[in-house]
Amino acid sequence: MTRRFGALLAGLCCATAIAAIDTPEAATARSFALIRSNPARLWPFLREMPKGGDLHNHLSGAIYAESYLRWAAEDGLCLMTATMTIVGGACDASADRPAVSAVLQNATLYGQAVDAMSMRNWNPAANGHDHFFASFSRFNLPSNARTGDMVAEVASRAAAEHVSYLELMITPDGGMATRLGRAAGWDADLGRQRDKLLAAGFREAVVGEVRKQIDAAEARRNQLLACGTPKADPGCLVTIRYISQVARAGPPEAVFAQILGGFEAATADPRVVSFNLVQPEDNPTAVRDFPLHMSMIDFLHAQYPRVPIALHADELAPGMVAPEAMRFHVRDSMRRGHARRIGHATGVMHEDAALDLLREMAAQKVLVEVALSSADQILGVKGSRHPLRTLLAFGVPVAIVTDDMGVSRSTHTQEFMKAVDEQGLDYRTMKALIRNSIEYSFADPATKTRLKMDLEKAFRAFEGGISKAARPTTSPE
Repeated sequence: MTRRFGALLAGLCCATAIAAIDTPEAATARSFALIRSNPARLWPFLREMPKGGDLHNHLSGAIYAESYLRWAAEDGLCLMTATMTIVGGACDASADRPAVSAVLQNATLYGQAVDAMSMRNWNPAANGHDHFFASFSRFNLPSNARTGDMVAEVASRAAAEHVSYLELMITPDGGMATRLGRAAGWDADLGRQRDKLLAAGFREAVVGEVRKQIDAAEARRNQLLACGTPKADPGCLVTIRYISQVARAGPPEAVFAQILGGFEAATADPRVVSFNLVQPEDNPTAVRDFPLHMSMIDFLHAQYPRVPIALHADELAPGMVAPEAMRFHVRDSMRRGHARRIGHATGVMHEDAALDLLREMAAQKVLVEVALSSADQILGVKGSRHPLRTLLAFGVPVAIVTDDMGVSRSTHTQEFMKAVDEQGLDYRTMKALIRNSIEYSFADPATKTRLKMDLEKAFRAFEGGISKAARPTTSPE
C-alpha cells in the first residue's frame, strides 16, 4: 500500500511539473503540429492567428478586380474588350467599348475581365510574369482615382485577418515629382541635379501634394469605414504607413526626382516612412540603370540619413536576365542602397559568394520580405526552389508579406498557408516571423512599442484560447 501511494504521489508530482511547463505557446504549437497536414483545420487556425504587419504591399495590386470593376461602373467608365482595359470616354458596345455597368450584367464578359486583371484561372504553363505585370495597366484608371476606397478595402481586410499594421506602397504625390523631374531635365552631376530641383520649389510642391493626397485618402477611408462612430469597421484600428514608390524603368531625371521626393516626403510627413523601387526588375532599363539608381540612393542617403530604406532586389529567376544581372543586386542594395529591408531576394543564392552574403545579411539584421504567391506566379519559384528555408538557416530575419494580393488572388492567411504547406514552417517559426514584421517595420519608436505590446497581447489571447480548447473535458478516474 505504501509503495502504491508513493508511486501515485510521484505520478501526480510529475503531472504537476508537466502542467507547470506546458505553456499556452507549447500547447498551441502541439495543436498546430496535429493539424498542419489538414488544410480544412489549418485554415481557420491561421486565419485567427495574429499576423502583425504586412511590410510589402503594393496598394494598387492589393485590390481585387471585382472592386475595380464596381468603381468603374459607378464612375461611368468603359471596358475596351480587345485588351480588357478600363477606359474613359464615350462607351459604345458596338465598338467593343461597353459600359462597365453593362459588363457587370454579363457573366461571361465579367469573368473574362476579372481573369485579365488578375491571376485567376491563369494557366501555369503560360507566361505568368507578363500576365501579372500586364494586369496593372488594365485597372490603372480607377486605381488612380480611388486611393481612399483602396485604403479602406485593404484596412478592413487586414483587420478581418488579424493584421494590425500595413506599409502601403503608393505614389503619394500623384506624380508631382515625376513631372518636375522631367521638366528639369537630366544632369549627371547628382549634386547639381538636386540643387536645381530644390531651387525650383521641388520640396514645397512635392511635400504639399503628399499631404493633400494622403489627407484626402484617409478622410475617405474614415468615411467608408465609419471611423469614430459606434459602427466603426475594425479596419479603423489598423495602423497604416506609406512607402513612396519609384518607377525604375523611367528616364534618369524622373527616377532621381521620385527618389528625392521619397526622401523629402519621409522627412516631412511621418505617415510616409520610406521609398522603394518598383516595376519589373528584369525590365531592360531597370537592368541597365541599376548601378545608376544605387548611386542616386547612395548620394541622397547622405543628405537624409534618418530615412530608412527598403528596396526590391533579386526578384529574379535564372533565364529572365543575363547571369551577370543576378550576381550583385541584393549586395549592392545593402551596401550602396543602404537597404534595411530587401523585397523578395528570390534569386539571392545566385549572387557572388552567396553564403557570405547571407552571413552579412544576418549580421547586419537586413530583413527579407518574402512573398510566396508572387514568387510562384511571376518567377515560377516555389517549394524547395525558394530560398526561405536557407535564409532562416543562416539567421537572416524574414517576414511573410502579400506583395499584390488582389492580382495574385491571395490573402494574408493564404501566404501563411503556403509557408506551412510549401516551406514546412512550424508554429514557433511563424510566430518569430510575425514578430519580425513589427520589429523591422519603419513605424516610429512610440508606435512600434505600442504595436509590439498589442501583438503580444493578441498572441496571449490566441494561445490561451487554443490551449483551453485542447484541454481534456473529462476528469481522470
